[in-house]
Amino acid sequence: MQKYQIAKRLEEDSKHMGNCLTERNWQRPLLLYFSMTMRSDASGTIRTSRVKMKDLSASWVLENPISGDPGKQKGSQVFKLKDSYQASRRSEENVEHFIDEHHWQEDEIQNRRKASWSPVKFKRQMLRQKRWDLRTADLILQNKEGDKQMEATSAIEDLKNMDPVVNGKYSIWRRDFENPNSDSTLKLMRDQIIMAKAYANIAKSRNQIDLYSSLLRHVGDSLRVIGDANSDSELHPSSLDQAKAMGHALSFAKDRLYDCHIVARKLRAMLQSAEDNVNSLKKRSAFLIQLAAKTVPKPLHCLPLQLAADYYFHGYQRKKDLNIEKLEDPSLYHYAIFSDNVLATSVVVNSTVLHANEPEKHIFHIVTDKLNFAAMRMWFILNAPEKATVQVENIDDFKWLNSSYCSVLRQLESARVKEYYFKNHPSSLSVGSDNLKYRNPKYLSMLNHLRFYLPEVYPKLHKILFLDDDIVVQKDLTPLWDVDLNGMVNGAVETCKGSFHRFDKYLNFSNPKISENFDSNACGWAFGMNIFDLKEWRNRNITQIYHYWQDRNEDRTLWKLGTLPPGLITFYNLTYPLDRKWHVLGLGYDPALNQTEIENAAVVHYNGNYKPWLDLAVAKYKSYWSKYVRFDNYYLKLCNLSE
Repeated sequence: MQKYQIAKRLEEDSKHMGNCLTERNWQRPLLLYFSMTMRSDASGTIRTSRVKMKDLSASWVLENPISGDPGKQKGSQVFKLKDSYQASRRSEENVEHFIDEHHWQEDEIQNRRKASWSPVKFKRQMLRQKRWDLRTADLILQNKEGDKQMEATSAIEDLKNMDPVVNGKYSIWRRDFENPNSDSTLKLMRDQIIMAKAYANIAKSRNQIDLYSSLLRHVGDSLRVIGDANSDSELHPSSLDQAKAMGHALSFAKDRLYDCHIVARKLRAMLQSAEDNVNSLKKRSAFLIQLAAKTVPKPLHCLPLQLAADYYFHGYQRKKDLNIEKLEDPSLYHYAIFSDNVLATSVVVNSTVLHANEPEKHIFHIVTDKLNFAAMRMWFILNAPEKATVQVENIDDFKWLNSSYCSVLRQLESARVKEYYFKNHPSSLSVGSDNLKYRNPKYLSMLNHLRFYLPEVYPKLHKILFLDDDIVVQKDLTPLWDVDLNGMVNGAVETCKGSFHRFDKYLNFSNPKISENFDSNACGWAFGMNIFDLKEWRNRNITQIYHYWQDRNEDRTLWKLGTLPPGLITFYNLTYPLDRKWHVLGLGYDPALNQTEIENAAVVHYNGNYKPWLDLAVAKYKSYWSKYVRFDNYYLKLCNLSE
């Protein structure tokens, strides 16, 4: 450090002395008035002395301290001077002490010193100074790295000397166990049970029956203490004592049985067994959910029976539809609803009319099957929405919809499909959750495929809004008729988010018929609320496109059953994306939807198995649907339908 301070001092001196360089001729001998040198004697004391003439260098001349003009010197009094720098180098170790005790003397000397070096020597001195600075920085860096290495070595030694074993407690959970504010006692006890079972199996294999019995007893005690608890607050007061007792037992078992490889194998075996159990339970859960989704609850089964009985008993079958002229007026707002669920359809109509600005201009075209036609018509005769018009039709009355024209009907009548749906399978669980989904009877109903024949069903209409029966309308939908579809046929909300719900989710792109004609990354969209331009549909002959691809999927190798995959194909590059606020999906399967998005949506869709009229429904979403159900209705009370 003293060397560094001396170097800095010399740099300052050199800068001060450099002011004496002449501007016009830098090669002129530099003048020097500084005639003092510093040296250290044998005892290390700094002493000063005057420079003798014999020590002067040939490159230095004496300057008149008054005039500073070397030309005014008498004769050529040139004093040869040896470089005093080496003398100062010999005394550098004591310079700091000298500066402290003779600070006043140094100031006086610097005021008298006006000399400077030649440019060549000055440059050499600057390079030397840079080397000193770099060397100093390197030494400092090495010193810091050495300190860090020493600290790391010390830390490693401390870890080696530390004893990680804490008697009476178990493994990595002891910190959570000690923290009174953490909610980890339940987790600790469950982990203890897992390890106790592992050690119990090892103890049994080694014929240590006493230890085996002890561990099983502790496992039973822990399970009784835990019970049905889901948090620490629900645990029995004795849980802490039981956790401590189990910890002691595990510590004892670890001392007697622990072997890394044996314990690892045992835990892997337990993990594999647990995964097998989970997969089995998932399959059972999928089966039960599908079964519950396609099973009609008793009240919903009662409702159409009571309505149909009164329909024929009171002679409503002879009642004619009113406002026939409105049914074919293209200037009005027309809706298509294809459903066999009376209660669900009533919610769609009620919620739409309630939010319509001009309900008298809204026409609802409801198509149902023969079994539910009487009940559906009876409901809307007795509960007709105010001002709006409702037409109920029977799909069996569409004589043009036959197997010679409709590909799906022809396929549904084939022996292969009948075998798929009606064959007596030895175990329904063995077919998997995906196949269970497509065994739903709705895929056998033409109501599900009638959406591809809208121009044939309503030949005089120009636009129509298609609505599923599991939606709820929360805003006026009339602005949808003013949306410019830009020559597209279908207006729908896209459902792809990131990599989800793109074409490759629904279609088999391993088949060249699909991969050569469609983009696997194309964005999917939702059936459930779609505005269709029927004029453009007819111009492009969309129904024929649907028939073409449906015929090629007779063996179900292009896509599985359903209407969305053929819809994606039929309206490929013919779908206009609507704003997402028009249609929010997922209320029938996703309990984590954004509540604000749901409340701001024009239409919410209960797509999925958890329909709002089933006990499976997500509780926090059910109110959006149930508030449009008239629970005070006579037939709903008769069938015990309530909130």
